[in-house]
Amino acid sequence: MSYLLYVAFFGAAVVIFLWLRDARIFFRTGLAGYRKAAYWGVLYGALGTFGVLCTLAGESIEIFGLAIILAALYLQGRMEREKIFTGKEPALDRALGSAKRSLPDKK
Repeated sequence: MSYLLYVAFFGAAVVIFLWLRDARIFFRTGLAGYRKAAYWGVLYGALGTFGVLCTLAGESIEIFGLAIILAALYLQGRMEREKIFTGKEPALDRALGSAKRSLPDKK
C-alpha cells in the first residue's frame, strides 16, 4: 500500500467535511448560495469517494484517483456563496460553519 492512499483518504474526508459545513450553514441561515453548494457537495463527495476507489484499485491508476479528488476539491471551492463571516469570528467557528441563525426556530 502506497502513501498516496492516505493522501486520497484525507482529500476525500476534506471534500465531505466541506459539504457538511455548507449544509450546516444553509440550515442555519437559509441562504441560496449555500443551498446550491450543499446540493452540489453531494456530487463532489461522490466524486471524491470514487477517487479513493480508483486509488485503491491499483498502483497504476493512483495518480488518476488523486486527480479526481483534486478536481472535486477545486470544483467545490468555485461555488458562489454569500459572505456571512465578518472576520471577527474565531477560526474554529468559521471552519465548523457556526453561522448566526437567521431562520426562526421550529418547535
